[in-house]
Amino acid sequence: MRGRVVGVMGPGAGATAADCELAGALGRAIATAGWAVLTGGRPSGVMAAVNRGAKQAGGMTIGILPGRDRTLADPNVEVVINTDLGYGRNNINVLSSDAIVACGMGLGTASEVALALKNGKAVILLGCNPKAIAFFQQYGGVQLQIAATVAEAIAQLRTLLVPSMEPLDEELDG
Repeated sequence: MRGRVVGVMGPGAGATAADCELAGALGRAIATAGWAVLTGGRPSGVMAAVNRGAKQAGGMTIGILPGRDRTLADPNVEVVINTDLGYGRNNINVLSSDAIVACGMGLGTASEVALALKNGKAVILLGCNPKAIAFFQQYGGVQLQIAATVAEAIAQLRTLLVPSMEPLDEELDG
């Protein structure tokens, strides 16, 4: 089975210290679980914190950059993908991830959460403000989950990303 990719979206320059603290712990936990981290790839805010945390735990980091210059990637990004799409790269972030965790909230993050929900991806809101949670709960249905802690987010990701061990009906017939 191919490796799982967890997209972690969050504010860059507008990230709070709490957002970055959660993101660093989330990156370490994702890497420890054996999953790759995908971010917007820049050395700022949640992106930098989650990449640093994942690399500290020996994890794989993937950065989807908005421009052409790979030297603008966070130094903890192992796989740099240049898009030259600006904010259009948000759709690549979402479609390339098996599940999305929004850590904190900003306009770019909100667009990624909306694109994820529109594309049928599972989304976990971690450390998001009550107004953002209330807004996305109107549209998210069963795809949307809320986590108050990194441990809760990882437990939710395990449910989403680890396949069931039950045999398929075809295997029973054969």
